[in-house]
Amino acid sequence: MKLHYYPDTDSLYIELSGEPGSETREVSEGVNVDLDARGNLVGFDIDRASRIVDLSSLEAQALPLRSYRIA
Repeated sequence: MKLHYYPDTDSLYIELSGEPGSETREVSEGVNVDLDARGNLVGFDIDRASRIVDLSSLEAQALPLRSYRIA
């Protein structure tokens, strides 16, 4: 899983899979999900992210991580 924040558009993309998306669906205003060719969720995009989620911190609990990277 990767988090991508684009400050110029205030958009947060949460990438769940490396598979390419083939369809995008809007699930609520400003929130879109990307699906692969089989209909599996590959990621979702949140427009105006700083107004919707707290971007000042990131917390993970009980994830079975093999590695992590902060860039």
